[in-house]
Amino acid sequence: MTITFAREEIQQTINMIQKENLDIRTITMGISLLDCSSEDIGKMETKIYDKITKNAGRLVEVGEQISARYGIPIINKRVSVTPIAIAAAQMNSEEMVRIAKALNKAAREIGINFIGGFSALVQKGFTNGDLALIDAIPQALSETEFVCSSVNIGTTKAGINMDAVLKMGNIILKAAQLTADNDGIAAAKLVVFCNAPEDNPFMAGAFHGVGEPERVINVGVSGPGVVAKVVKEHPNADFSELSNLIKQTAFKITRMGELIGRAASKSLNVPFGIVDLSLAPTPAIGDSVAEILENMGLERCGTHGTTAALALLNDAVKKGGAMASSHVGGLSGAFIPVSEDAGMVRAVEEGALTLDKLEAMTCVCSVGLDMIALPGDVSAETISAIIADEAAIGMINKKTTAVRVIPAIGKQAGDRVEFGGLLGGAPIIAIHPYSSNLFVHRGGRIPAPIISLTN
Repeated sequence: MTITFAREEIQQTINMIQKENLDIRTITMGISLLDCSSEDIGKMETKIYDKITKNAGRLVEVGEQISARYGIPIINKRVSVTPIAIAAAQMNSEEMVRIAKALNKAAREIGINFIGGFSALVQKGFTNGDLALIDAIPQALSETEFVCSSVNIGTTKAGINMDAVLKMGNIILKAAQLTADNDGIAAAKLVVFCNAPEDNPFMAGAFHGVGEPERVINVGVSGPGVVAKVVKEHPNADFSELSNLIKQTAFKITRMGELIGRAASKSLNVPFGIVDLSLAPTPAIGDSVAEILENMGLERCGTHGTTAALALLNDAVKKGGAMASSHVGGLSGAFIPVSEDAGMVRAVEEGALTLDKLEAMTCVCSVGLDMIALPGDVSAETISAIIADEAAIGMINKKTTAVRVIPAIGKQAGDRVEFGGLLGGAPIIAIHPYSSNLFVHRGGRIPAPIISLTN
């Protein structure tokens, strides 16, 4: 497939890159590990290491070559693998930790910054492999540098596995405790999903779904600064005009993403999968989703009207992306990760943005409660209740929702955590003082909603 660009569009893209922080956020290679299964843990470690290094050994090199050729920054090169709870279903928890370390070793060897897929899909219940992997998560993430983990606990079709929700509250808290001297960084590499997509290129939630091919290239493209500038330049546009302006911008960004994805696909001889157009902010000034919302006329992100503004933004981004490519996938929309967005950090610090408002915003954004630091004395049950609320939004609205929260051990609301790099830093947000213990301990499964009966 040939993608052509007009001279004017090329110049516009150059300006976006040079002045507005437009970039390819990630090229992610998905790799199936289903053929790496073995009863012998040593053999399986070797198979996993060899397959990843063989298939993705040139990923970083090719990414840098394409970046130089087109003059487009490619920030991250990553790998996602088959959910390890499936690929290593016969292993116990200790052996799962060894698998995580094999993934970490392979990631270090090929030079990528994250590898995703230390994952389990438990929306209707647990297999032995699921339980072994979940129990291994805190140790695995605390003893590895590059490994990311995700657990899908609900879907619109299956309902919500509340036993898994309860368990994940404990797992998140334990992961934070094991890395308390580093502001709970292990919990920042763990996300709990409802309706997880199988082709998401973004971390920490990327995994290579069982319906995916042997290998695939998925691209995540981002440009909050570009959209913020367009909105700021049109202060008198009504909402229909504003939506069209955002759609046109998203169209251009998506075309750039597919161009890079297909170039990587050709160079690596790996099929092209999808382009995920997600406005993923960074801590850099001018690369903020909150700034887009404020440019629409909100004094501060989090005030009344924020959810409506985010709904317009998310919808326009999806429409623009869908017009630009027949292979838009993943999450595709607007992310609201607090620690990674300078505007949201400011809004939390000033009291404009609360956990409750963030939850409301997740009804209309492309993911969920993301990179939020919680007080260190938060209970596992409270974390579970937060997960349950978020999963309910996803289940009922037939959308992906997620929770990535970091209990800051030894710190309280108003203190600050620092993760560095793209993960940024953030003030610790206040939570409700009232207990949800009896609710989350009921167990069982919240049934799928009536809208699930679509056959």
